[in-house]
Amino acid sequence: MKFKARLSNEEIKGRLILIVGLAISIAFVGTVFVLLYGLLFVVQPLEQAPNDAEAWKILSPLTLTMSGVLAGLLASNGLKGNQNDKDKRDD
Repeated sequence: MKFKARLSNEEIKGRLILIVGLAISIAFVGTVFVLLYGLLFVVQPLEQAPNDAEAWKILSPLTLTMSGVLAGLLASNGLKGNQNDKDKRDD
């Protein structure tokens, strides 16, 4: 039986960041599409129901938070990756 080489800490971290980023991206895109579908294709009454108003109050900060998390995740990993590459080139 031949064993695969173990992953390094950087490879594990990279895969974890990819999985988290994909999960948040899918949730964000799904939320946006559901909101757009509800606005465009579902017949809305002239007066907004109280339940719908509360749902919008919850979903608005949720989508803003998810977009902020994605931006922070991409920005922080881009900076760390460039710094590590720079250190490797200097050696």
